[in-house]
Amino acid sequence: MSENQLKQLTFSDFNLPTVLLQALADMNFTQCTPIQAQTLPLALAGQDVAGQAQTGTGKTAAFLIALFNRLLSQPPASSRRANQPRAIVIAPTRELAVQIHKDAVAIGKYAGMKLGLVYGGTGYESQRQQLEEGDEADRMFDLGFIKDIRFMLRRMPGPTERLTMLFSATLSYRVTELAYEHMNNPIPIRIEPEQVTAERVRESVFYPAKEEKIPLLLGLLKAHGATRTMVFVNTKRVADRVQAYLVGNGYDCGVLSGDVPQKQRERLLQRFSTGDLPVLVATDVAARGLHIPDVSHVINYDLPQDCEDYVHRIGRTARAGASGDAISFACDEYAFSMMDIEEYIGHRIPVEQISEDLLVKPAPPAPREHRPRRPSGPRGGNTRAGTKKPRRRPRGSKPPQNA
Repeated sequence: MSENQLKQLTFSDFNLPTVLLQALADMNFTQCTPIQAQTLPLALAGQDVAGQAQTGTGKTAAFLIALFNRLLSQPPASSRRANQPRAIVIAPTRELAVQIHKDAVAIGKYAGMKLGLVYGGTGYESQRQQLEEGDEADRMFDLGFIKDIRFMLRRMPGPTERLTMLFSATLSYRVTELAYEHMNNPIPIRIEPEQVTAERVRESVFYPAKEEKIPLLLGLLKAHGATRTMVFVNTKRVADRVQAYLVGNGYDCGVLSGDVPQKQRERLLQRFSTGDLPVLVATDVAARGLHIPDVSHVINYDLPQDCEDYVHRIGRTARAGASGDAISFACDEYAFSMMDIEEYIGHRIPVEQISEDLLVKPAPPAPREHRPRRPSGPRGGNTRAGTKKPRRRPRGSKPPQNA
């Protein structure tokens, strides 16, 4: 198929079930994006694919359409138990899992299939019961360790007996190696953008001293107006410190990090998405897969140490054709990452000078009791079941008789 034909491809050009076409029409999905146009013909024909394209290019819809088409067009295997899932989608973060589930509900609106959402940091028993009741598609969270993914894949039907699809904005060597180990001769599809970062992102970098970072952050928020700004940091400790200063200086903001329970995450993201919460301080748990409309500014308070994380972070703005600003602080602690980031994205990031009017003298940080509530203890952490670990038996002791 020629390049021009790919650009003109619509979902109605595929022999999709009517229930899928109807749902896509409800979502105003008509024209295929490049990643959809190149991967769907292969996946719909039963061919494994490994697709790479920028964030916001329609990768989720591509694999979900192929997934539902396969479930609708092929009867379940005769050996399958009644309550056994027919499709599994593995996502690296719970936010992305929630987003995929939301998209799956919309695309499968008329398909008559039961969907489940499963991730860590929440009730294990309720999720296990949900799976036992019979899910047609379920979402897994926090299986970023290759060992865990291998554990799952080896308990599924063999590569030649299933359709396996891999989609990401970046595909590292280890992920590609895993793909070819557990996939059936996948065809790699890579949509090469004109540049690695989104086209409408205005990038800039400041070189502050560590003690200038809070004053500079306050100055930028004041200068640009904190409408919908994401501030990325590298650690939870720094996230709490930044939040304390922002609250102490009159900014309503929340913190999104790995120890925040799921219900609180959802409330924060809902408030941020609606504009009720102007500033969201986040670790890299929020960099991938979030679809938040109208994020005006992304500020890398800490420059990420991984080049791919930089791309994912600034991809939270300038989505769906909009424009946005990505501002980075290259302080003496993290400035060494700048050279690698610029080499990875293929261009220099314009340097901005720190003027006196951009350095706002901060008021003292807010005391803990005046900040939004944060979780305590192990609850909400990255344990698989979201529960406390059992107490270890003393060495040499015998288990209880009723164990």
